[in-house]
Amino acid sequence: METRSWVRDGLRAIAGGVYAVGLSVTNVPLLAVSLVALLLTPVPFLGLALLPWVTNLVRMRANLERRLAGRAGIGIARPYHPPPERALPGGWKRFRWIATDPATWRDLAWLIPGALVGFFLGLLAVVIPLYGVEGISLLPLWLYLGIDWYGYGVFWPIANFSEAMLSMPQGVLFLALGLGAAPWLLEVNAQFAKLFLAPTKAAELRLRVAQLTVTRADTVDAQAAELRRIERDLHDGAQARLVSLGMTIGLAEEMIERDPAAARKLLAEAREASGTALLELRNLVRGIHPPVLAERGLDGAVRALVMSLPMPVTVEIDLPARPQTPVESAAYFATAEALANVVRHSGARSAQVAIRYADNLLTIVVSDDGAGGANPARGTGLRGIERRLAAFDGTMKLSSPPGGPTVVTMELPCVLSSPKTLPSSETV
Repeated sequence: METRSWVRDGLRAIAGGVYAVGLSVTNVPLLAVSLVALLLTPVPFLGLALLPWVTNLVRMRANLERRLAGRAGIGIARPYHPPPERALPGGWKRFRWIATDPATWRDLAWLIPGALVGFFLGLLAVVIPLYGVEGISLLPLWLYLGIDWYGYGVFWPIANFSEAMLSMPQGVLFLALGLGAAPWLLEVNAQFAKLFLAPTKAAELRLRVAQLTVTRADTVDAQAAELRRIERDLHDGAQARLVSLGMTIGLAEEMIERDPAAARKLLAEAREASGTALLELRNLVRGIHPPVLAERGLDGAVRALVMSLPMPVTVEIDLPARPQTPVESAAYFATAEALANVVRHSGARSAQVAIRYADNLLTIVVSDDGAGGANPARGTGLRGIERRLAAFDGTMKLSSPPGGPTVVTMELPCVLSSPKTLPSSETV
């Protein structure tokens, strides 16, 4: 399995090398067009419209490089200022937005060195394994074609069978070397691009403030919606039953002298109604903060949760201690929502939950063997998970190709407290 993964990663990196070479070729004409746009800036109307248009092309190219870096495991955030309101194309406000953004000039400064490094490293990622393929195929070609002047590389003419035999093991060696080196070469290219295309400290702070502003608004909206839900459940459920209970007891008081049998019947109905109201209140409290979560922690609460699911769920939890109560609650409800999506939409036969804590980060992975194709844009469940986690600076990543499997990875930064719990694993 590891060999397959190594070969698969190598082949993907080789394809990424071809992609990197092709992209790097576009950097030079983009720089030339950008310089022309800068020279024409003083021209009325034309300069104000041309530079933003060319800058958009450069940013599209830089974003493609960020995507390529992401495939190599190097995340590069977009550092651009948000566009101003009512910024018309060709207007001064849009021109100033582009010209005063430091990321604009960092993108331009990256074009030439990025082209050179990307072309060289991408070419190496492709040439080394191809050289190995050439060495492997040389012997059968030599035997089939019978060409005595064919050579492996530049200085290795092949004139007989024994010389041809030596090319095959060396070709295997070069192919293995190329498959192993290609991901590393793309990672080096990504790290170099990150020097230019990643946000500066000031840009990171600005992006962080913008993210917190959005997160705060989403959290306020989610809390308001939750309060409205609790109010609706109380008004339509327990409150209505308690009002009805009071009226029933009042009728029983009036009838207890003249019709004791009917009064006893009303009291029996009141007792049944009180039990129903109590059950509804318990369900409401369980929806706010489950008692099992407070008593047994995240480990016990998740295990109790999966016991009610109509499919086998493998649970692996390794928590040295309990998270803080708000984080623990958010992690529980996010896990519950992810499992609810598995039951409702995936068509899965089994699911897995893995919860681990390391380096001040609580990681929850919910996966299933269903049909895949999950998309946060098509429903509110995954969006709700994102909003719930964002309130604690958490993130959610989704991998759900058509045909499955679906893997939801949730991360919450936190510190642990409370007594230690032993790591455990079982299928429920």
